[in-house]
Amino acid sequence: MDILRESSFAQYFKREGIEEGIVPYLQIEAVRNQPDRRTSMGATYVDVTIRNPADRQRSWTGKFLVDTGAFDSLVPRVRLEEIGLEPRGSRDYVLADGNPTTLDITIAEIEFEGEIVGGTIVYGEEGAEPLLGVTALESGGFEVDPRNEELKRLPAVLLKAAQGFV
Repeated sequence: MDILRESSFAQYFKREGIEEGIVPYLQIEAVRNQPDRRTSMGATYVDVTIRNPADRQRSWTGKFLVDTGAFDSLVPRVRLEEIGLEPRGSRDYVLADGNPTTLDITIAEIEFEGEIVGGTIVYGEEGAEPLLGVTALESGGFEVDPRNEELKRLPAVLLKAAQGFV
C-alpha cells in the first residue's frame, strides 16, 4: 500500500531490536510496561479509558502510546471482551513486516485528558501495546507536542464548513 510508511518509532525499535507488531498503515509497535507517560525515546503515553457505549459502567483503563501515524486506536482483544464489546466488522490493515491482514473492529467511547470521543477500536493480539490513534486524538482536540513529549490542547477543534454553507 502506498499509505504504508515507517515512523521514527519504528526506526528506533528496529535499531534497538524491540519486537514490532500490528498497527494500521504504519510500521510501529511499542515498548511494553512503560513506567510513565514520557520516555527518553520521545514516545508519548497517556491514560485512556475505553468504555462500552451500551453499558457505560463497563470500562477498561490503560496506558496508551499516542501514535499520530495510526488512524485507529488499538486495544488487546481480551480487554475489549472483558467490557462486553463485540466485533462490529473488520478492516484491512498492514502488519509491521508489511504483510496485509484483516482485523476485527468495534466502536467505543474513548476518554483521555478529560475529553470523551467515539471511535473505531481495532482488536489487537494478547499483549499488544494499546495505541491511541490520530482520529481519536484530533477528535478530542489534541496534538502531540514533540518537544515536550506530551499532548497539547488545540485552541479549537477544526470544523470546516462546506463551501456555500456557513
